[in-house]
Amino acid sequence: MPIPIAETAKILLNSDRMLVTAESCTGGMISSACTDLAGSSQWFERGFVTYSNEAKHEMLGVPKELIDAHGAVSEPVARAMAMGAIEHSHADVAVAVTGIAGPTGGSADKPVGMVWFGFALNGECVTETKLFAGDRAAVRHATLRHALTRLNALLRLS
Repeated sequence: MPIPIAETAKILLNSDRMLVTAESCTGGMISSACTDLAGSSQWFERGFVTYSNEAKHEMLGVPKELIDAHGAVSEPVARAMAMGAIEHSHADVAVAVTGIAGPTGGSADKPVGMVWFGFALNGECVTETKLFAGDRAAVRHATLRHALTRLNALLRLS
């Protein structure tokens, strides 16, 4: 399944919006996909790679207490990452991802392949979780594809 980045670009350009990313488990893959397109500076504002908990706190303003209470891979943290990306940028649309790509780090409650997504637009944030199968590369690529596919669907509705 191809990465729907051209559609993302078209929707953002047509709606005169700018995108910011806040990435943990993908380590910048979403930002990279965006900037692979020539002219992306017209719709892509910046990307935050916040792999560590400290980076999530320092760069996006995610409260340490939130991470301590729920863990970095959680709905509240994905929401805080997306909203923090908006607050710490000049963009009006954000996508945030935080998950466990593996092969280690999983638990019964948070298995390898679990990813939380946050999508901030129009002053609101939509969150969801997915469980992807496969090795580390497969989980990260599935996260990239889903982030853009879901973002496109939300942008079309707004």
